[in-house]
Formats: sequence, structure tokens, C-alpha cells
Amino acid sequence: MANLGGPISTEPRINERIRVPEVRLVGPNGEQVGIVSIHDALKLAQEADLDLVEVAATARPPVCKLMDYGKFKYESAMKAREARKNQAHTIIKEIKLRPKIDPHDYETKKGHVVRFLKAGDKVKVTIMFRGREQSRPELGFRLLQRLAEDVQELGFVESHAKQDGRNMIMVIGPHKKKAEAKAEKAAAKAQRGDEEPSAQEA
Repeated sequence: MANLGGPISTEPRINERIRVPEVRLVGPNGEQVGIVSIHDALKLAQEADLDLVEVAATARPPVCKLMDYGKFKYESAMKAREARKNQAHTIIKEIKLRPKIDPHDYETKKGHVVRFLKAGDKVKVTIMFRGREQSRPELGFRLLQRLAEDVQELGFVESHAKQDGRNMIMVIGPHKKKAEAKAEKAAAKAQRGDEEPSAQEA
């Protein structure tokens, strides 16, 4: 099969590629010019040193706008890039617990959850039941509730505890967006650098 991963062209038709007898024309500042023949629209574009760009191909007649298409494409690409940069994908981390976990282990696992939430990641908490433990789901439920309460300043329960075969699963989402967490981490690092130039990071 040819070009599987190739992008589908969503480029609008511009100038001579617009092959309709008439268009509804919009001026460069968004002003309505009205319905004009394609010949007149192209002439106006040429006189203004702009491109005629089809912005609503399915309209009858199609809507076209006078604009500097090269500049428009560049600005659109920059906006899309900025949006992608700020999106910073949320990652789902997983922590596994046993219903009868000892206090020290619980604190360690809770520390991981805290770290993940501070970084803006979601945490999937899985309680694993073995043997007879499966007949006591309330143990897992209570443990998940306790964990959710312990980290409530950093995260919220996005998906409540539910049984899934031998496991019980709950998802905690961060209050902070990934991009915010990254920005704060960078700011804190920069500040540390100013205050303790000789200190090494742990």
C-alpha cells in the first residue's frame, strides 16, 4: 500500500486553483464584499497583492478571503506548534499495593504517588488480592480511600475504586497540569541554581 503514513492534504484551494464561476468574497479585514465573479475576485487579489483563499468550500457559493496566504500558513504553523508544546502529554503511572501492606511500605508507595502527582502525571493504583483476600474487598477499598485522602492536596479521584478480577483499581488525577508542573520544576531548579551554585542535586 502506498504512503500509509502520509498526511491527507487539507490545504485550501488558492488563486487559480479555485474553479467556480462566482464566490462570496471577504476582504482582508473580515469585511463582507459580497458575491462576485471569480475573475473579479482574482483581479482584486492581484491589485491588493494578496491571495484569494477558499475558506468555506462547501458553502454555495464558496466563501473566499483576500489574505497573505504565506504569512497565514506560517502563523497557523506557529500557533499549532505552541499548542502542542503547551499540551505536554499526561502519562499514567502505576503503583501496586497489597491489601495488608505494612506501614513502612505504605509510606514508600504513597511517596511515589505524591511524586507522580507533583509532576502532573495520573496514577493508576492497583490493589492485588491473593487467595482468601479476594473475599475481603473492603480491605482494598479502605486502603484506596485512605491513599486518596492522604494525597488530596495534590490529586483527585478521577476513576473510583472498582473490582477488576483479582485486582481493585482506582485512578488519581493531578490537580496540576503537566505543563504547569514542568514550568514550576524549571523555575525551582533555576532558583536553586542562584541560591546554591556549589550544591549538587540529590
